Amino acid sequence: MNAHKGKYMWTVTVGEKGQIVIPKQARDIFDIKPGDSIIILADEERGIAIPHKSELEIIYKNIFGDKE
Repeated sequence: MNAHKGKYMWTVTVGEKGQIVIPKQARDIFDIKPGDSIIILADEERGIAIPHKSELEIIYKNIFGDKE
């Protein structure tokens, strides 16, 4: 299988409480630290995505508008 630069895939196990552990390599690449908040987006047809935390403000504005 050819490696695709900047593309990754990991498997995780869902625990009894529905929790998953983000693999260390992914936490390091995306600078995810204990206590960070992440957002999970879901579409019944397309699946689940966890966007990069730098995108949270853009996603928030797209959902709720740019009003303060």
